[in-house]
Amino acid sequence: MSEKIEVENFTSPGRIQRVDKAKYTAMREAVLRHIPSAAPGAAPSELIAAVKSDLPQDLFPGGEKAGWWFKCVQLDLEAKGILRRATKPPVRLHKV
Repeated sequence: MSEKIEVENFTSPGRIQRVDKAKYTAMREAVLRHIPSAAPGAAPSELIAAVKSDLPQDLFPGGEKAGWWFKCVQLDLEAKGILRRATKPPVRLHKV
């Protein structure tokens, strides 16, 4: 059984989920390497494409499920105040 980590959800305050720690950690590190530090930031689709090459193949073979894990990390980091969305659409993300 894999080790789990609790994550928060920006769109559902107070909701906690338990997810695979190794996959979460790998995605989090990749996201934080690629996400811009200044507004307006980058679109999620741009970030997903950028992080795929940084992900371990044993956890994400061929980038499999990268979109789901990106969203998981994005919502958790937004809930923790590490990432912020641009104030106007479309969704663009940057570090706080």
